[in-house]
Amino acid sequence: MNKGFYIIMAAQFFSSLADNALLVAAIALLMQADAPSWLTPYLKFFFVASYVALAPYVGAFADRLPKGQVMFLANSVKIVGCVLMLWGLDPLAAYAVVGLGAAAYSPAKYGILTEYLPHRQLVVANGWIEGLTVASIILGTMLGGVLLHGTVSGVLLHLDFPFIDTGIDTPAEAAIALIVVVYAVAALFNLEVPRTGVTLKHFPADPLETLRDFGRCVRYLWRDRLGQISLAVTTLFWGAGATLQFIVIEWARSALNFDLSKAAILQGVTAVGIAIGAVLASAWISLDRSVRVIPLGIAMGIVVIAMVFVDQVWLAVGLMILIGAMAGFFVVPMNALLQHRGHHLVGAGRSIAVQNFNENTSVLIMIALYSLLLNVGHSIYYVIVFFGLFVAGTMGLVQLWFSHNRRVHRDEIERLLAFARAEDPRPARKDT
Repeated sequence: MNKGFYIIMAAQFFSSLADNALLVAAIALLMQADAPSWLTPYLKFFFVASYVALAPYVGAFADRLPKGQVMFLANSVKIVGCVLMLWGLDPLAAYAVVGLGAAAYSPAKYGILTEYLPHRQLVVANGWIEGLTVASIILGTMLGGVLLHGTVSGVLLHLDFPFIDTGIDTPAEAAIALIVVVYAVAALFNLEVPRTGVTLKHFPADPLETLRDFGRCVRYLWRDRLGQISLAVTTLFWGAGATLQFIVIEWARSALNFDLSKAAILQGVTAVGIAIGAVLASAWISLDRSVRVIPLGIAMGIVVIAMVFVDQVWLAVGLMILIGAMAGFFVVPMNALLQHRGHHLVGAGRSIAVQNFNENTSVLIMIALYSLLLNVGHSIYYVIVFFGLFVAGTMGLVQLWFSHNRRVHRDEIERLLAFARAEDPRPARKDT
């Protein structure tokens, strides 16, 4: 990997670091306003709504401009969202503005990998970017928790600027102000992201034509025999992952008597496991063997149910690392396979936009369902069991779907796997 790749990694790290710290701070704002616990997941709901609503346009936009420029503009929008939050706009609405920036950032962030690197390095590159993203999740959640701690927030709130009344009066507001600085650092790295030389694609002047083009891209990926499997897996995974983020917070309160700061750190522990799994997957799983990890998704859903039996901190830490490792090992190869198929079918930016549309539609549905279960009075333990069975069951259906494809469309599947194998330097087994 050359210098340009590491600049991309640094930009992603600081942007993701701020994203995760901001979520903790936004939750603190809601708690400060005595919002009910079932409302907290709607922070994520409003955040990802932009991914779904703007998916037809952000992918085409990411392919219209140099990716580094798109990332810079997106980070600027995130800063605007933070400032609105500081000015007193409802946290849900302000976080939705941050989500608008994130929706524009994502196709450029992942799309540049397929433009900048040879396809044989995609799994390795995804291991790097997912591992670094997970590191930013760990440090970001910890940063959010640390900034909310009384000692640290007390120091921040006592900082005084001559002739300037910042209007920052609470620990959550002080945390958000510092998070703005982190977004600014990410934006500076965006300015140094190398240009790939890839021919920029035309952005249709007619919004309806853009919508129709996006619809065609969705159909292409869902009709592809490998694309549909990887898209189904990542769609289910990210919806489940977003829900698990809030399940862990509520479970930590009930089972371990953790406050928000400690629960956020436990989320970081899960991210440690994801990093481990991502690194192992990038080293062991070649592109053409990505579909072999699907059974691990079934096992992960079953392991999640073990949370209901845990009430000791050391057991909770071990379980979170295990769940995270299974998740990381499971999703990195599937992401790489989806990017590989998407790049060849519809283009880098558009394929990521299609992925974001499907994944975040799943997030909206599962977050709303999780909030509904809490709102009607179900305990977090009931939710955990339901969640685990849902993940295991849906991943089992995807495995049956792929088995059917391989049996009925064997020649086509073998041709697509051979194409993936040709772009990956690592040897693949004959039983793939």
